[in-house]
Amino acid sequence: MPVHTVKLPDVGEGVAEAEIVEWHVKEGDAVREDDILAAVMTGKATVEIPSPVDGKVTWLGAAMGEVVAVGTPILKIAFEGEAGAEEPAIEEVTPTPLEEAAIEGNAEKAAEAASTPAAAPERMVTRKPEPAARPASDDSRPAMSHGAPRPAGEKPLASPAVRLRARETGVDLRQVPGSGPAGRITHEDLDLFLDQGSVAPVASAQGPQRDTSVKEIKMVGLRRRIAEKMSLAKRQIPHITYVEEVDLTALEELRASLNRTLKPGRVKLTILPFLMRAMVKAIAHQPVFNSRFDDEAGVIRQYGGVHIGIAAQTPSGLMVPVVHHAEARDIHDCAKEMVRLSEAARAGTALREELEGSTITISSLGALGGIVSTPVINHPEVAIIGVNKMMVRPHWDGTQFVPRRMMNLSSSFDHRVIDGHDAATFIQRIKTLLETPAMIFVED
Repeated sequence: MPVHTVKLPDVGEGVAEAEIVEWHVKEGDAVREDDILAAVMTGKATVEIPSPVDGKVTWLGAAMGEVVAVGTPILKIAFEGEAGAEEPAIEEVTPTPLEEAAIEGNAEKAAEAASTPAAAPERMVTRKPEPAARPASDDSRPAMSHGAPRPAGEKPLASPAVRLRARETGVDLRQVPGSGPAGRITHEDLDLFLDQGSVAPVASAQGPQRDTSVKEIKMVGLRRRIAEKMSLAKRQIPHITYVEEVDLTALEELRASLNRTLKPGRVKLTILPFLMRAMVKAIAHQPVFNSRFDDEAGVIRQYGGVHIGIAAQTPSGLMVPVVHHAEARDIHDCAKEMVRLSEAARAGTALREELEGSTITISSLGALGGIVSTPVINHPEVAIIGVNKMMVRPHWDGTQFVPRRMMNLSSSFDHRVIDGHDAATFIQRIKTLLETPAMIFVED
């Protein structure tokens, strides 16, 4: 029986290697053409590798978490044919990204050069499987067993999108029978399981029980890359963190007034667009904060364009969409672009260029921002502005205590490039602009 060797394809421009983050098959599994064999992660996204032929998996050439070069054999499939027959000619295509394409935008994207012309945009399109036709009546559906449909300890086969839905709906995939190849669980299987009201059995207990279990979770994919980049940032950048309290009472009144009179097509304003414009004006006086530091060359690259990264948590992990050329945008344009990029990042449809090239970053956890934080600089940038939670606090105005809307800015700087005095001056400029918001709209 002839054997087809599946090699790691070229999954993107300039990508030389990728990490195996999930196997969807194991040795001995029968597969059909276009069945998903594996998921791999590059520095850009997570993509699926489809099967080029019908056959049986005879060999897996890499372990989960292993980084392999483009063109490396990763899997072999025995297919029907005469002995000695050549492998079928397969047209090479770029695999379609996963529904939850884990777009890494934290420090790795910024580390790639803004000094070279941007490549032509390549859109990461999420492919969501269309649900199969559902029976007209629930009575026509086969009964589903509540017992485990597979041997104990066997990992259920399912795509990342199915796994995400299962987590969101509280379903234990070990209890869901799969109708796909090798028992793979599909969206229809999960729908049927939920429609029939199936639940995983819960062990009864007389009282609190000791739990001595230890679960080992291998760090792979996006989480491993985040860990690597955070380690790099903390290892190479001597951080200095500066915290300042800001009175946002006047800004909040202005923001509420502007939101009440929004024109059609405009998005509601949050604090962040005002902060972005304040940063642009502060950078005009201290341009060194809009820089990247090349450790190896010992060169500070100071940029004229202000490209603000917005660190955001998504279902796929931490991402940093970039609002390019904030210096050329007004408050409403900054807000609109920020909303558009956030939605694209969550949906996995952001362009590569929309996740690269930041020169300074904002870190905001919204209502969970806490009182103080110590944000990690987005390497190789030299500054990050951390937004903390806004709270009403008593403020002494000279004669009495009055309620004011207060918020802390917790900001970190690369002490190799930024002196403490300069960092304090930069934040004080931003503080002045936010506390007197009319100044944000005045040209210097």
